[in-house]
Amino acid sequence: MKATLVTLWATVRESYWFVPSIMAFAAIVLSLAATSLDAAIGSKWIDDIGWLYANRPAGARAVLSTVAGSMITVAGVTFSMTILSISHTTGLVGPRLLNNLMRDKGNQITLGVFISTFLYCLMVLRTVRSAETSPQTAGSNVQSVDAFVPHFAILVGLMAAISSVGVLIYFIHHVAESIHVSNIVAGVGRELESRIEEQFPSLVGSPNEDEDKRRNSASMPEGFFDDAVQLTSVCSGYIEYVDASGLLNIAAEHDFVVRLRHRAGDFVTPNSVLLLASPSDAVTDEISTSMQSCFVRGSQRTAVQDLRFVINQLVEVAARALSPGVNDPFTAMNCMDWLRAGLEKLASRKLPDAHRYDDKQQLRLVAEPDSLEAFASLVFDQLTPYFASDSNGAIHMMETLSQLVLKTESISRQRVLVRHGERLRKEYNRINKDLQGCGVLTNRYRAMVQLHRSPAYRLSVVRTGDWVGSRG
Repeated sequence: MKATLVTLWATVRESYWFVPSIMAFAAIVLSLAATSLDAAIGSKWIDDIGWLYANRPAGARAVLSTVAGSMITVAGVTFSMTILSISHTTGLVGPRLLNNLMRDKGNQITLGVFISTFLYCLMVLRTVRSAETSPQTAGSNVQSVDAFVPHFAILVGLMAAISSVGVLIYFIHHVAESIHVSNIVAGVGRELESRIEEQFPSLVGSPNEDEDKRRNSASMPEGFFDDAVQLTSVCSGYIEYVDASGLLNIAAEHDFVVRLRHRAGDFVTPNSVLLLASPSDAVTDEISTSMQSCFVRGSQRTAVQDLRFVINQLVEVAARALSPGVNDPFTAMNCMDWLRAGLEKLASRKLPDAHRYDDKQQLRLVAEPDSLEAFASLVFDQLTPYFASDSNGAIHMMETLSQLVLKTESISRQRVLVRHGERLRKEYNRINKDLQGCGVLTNRYRAMVQLHRSPAYRLSVVRTGDWVGSRG
């Protein structure tokens, strides 16, 4: 249940219609409150303010109709501009960034302002009435109906219309700014940092090598796989969210151990094994149903719990930028800068142990482990073939790897990064015949190896702030 609510709230909160809907509802409530206030205070107050003009019923209808008609027209134009800019941008940087652009709060608030102003004027317009008389009975007696003009509500509507002009000016500027590729990449990069803060909040001064070895050497209980029951997926799709705490509580309550086989971001079919649970006699059909509810599947990957998806977004933009049809190495280098920022933040975090224990320190859940090495491979294994074909991109990637080696205290992690640099150098030398470029890249690689192998050189770089291979 928790998994469904988390993903549902994330979907609603990031949808294009949520903010405009809230603003539209608020506009309706405001119209009811404003007209009720007008009915309570009457219209005498406006006669005492010389610079305010008191509308008659016909004039009030004309003003409100004009504002309402113009707002719904501008709202249509705004929506068309938004869709056009989104379709153009996703065609350049990748379709998986569509959701990032759709949940842009600037676009949502702009549409919400125009829609809410329209609804507000429409709701106030229905309360305007002229003075008239109507028969009270079948006899000759008549009943007078006084005119009603909600002056305060009309003033609020006019202020909303004036504010909408400012919002329209902002929107035109915002659209041009939001489709700039540097801003798009920066937005994804900041989201990556935000997701890291959410998923890995624990900071560490320096990694504990003994702890890493203990984590990697931990094993499943004896005989686990011999007496384990498989829980398969009920449908096909991408796993959007896994309620690990819910699974752990179920396992602790019924005294069994769970081994997860898939995590958020993986694609599963009805034949895919989601988890193994042992002993099998402790897992009933009711428990299996409860564990199934801890997995939420959808038609696409989301960033709710899938950090790899956010990384892949930047990787996709970089790969497209270095494709022969685009040939934009500077955008790819921009993506590499934000990927470096995310990996540096990950290097300073204490990644959770794959083995989870209950309150009695009994092993209950074993998840797929997260490691800096795996995230680094996700970046550099995919991008090395693209960056190796471009001299500027290859040198920039090597410098990125060197910066990560400098920021990482773990020797094993440094060794992994150096291996990525070695692969990049070999791939570049194989593809390119530019002797100067090969020499520059080799120098960058040697400096990175020296950072890894020489504590004295590393200490001097840290103390002085000098950076090897900087080209300015």
